[in-house]
Amino acid sequence: MNTTEFQVTGMTCGHCEMSIREEVLEVPGVESVDVSHQSGRLVVTGTGPVEDAAVLAAVQAAGYQGVRSA
Repeated sequence: MNTTEFQVTGMTCGHCEMSIREEVLEVPGVESVDVSHQSGRLVVTGTGPVEDAAVLAAVQAAGYQGVRSA
């Protein structure tokens, strides 16, 4: 299992979290998603390597901006 963390801006509530979770779970290889509007944190766990660009595109499709955490 590979885990990658991202910072997401613009989230204000649980609905925001749900929108991002639904989009990111559609990315190939993603097994689970943990997202918090309070911390702005998105943690993606995959069965193998998950492309950062695909996760960030899913975040953008949900209406938010994100970057991979260092």
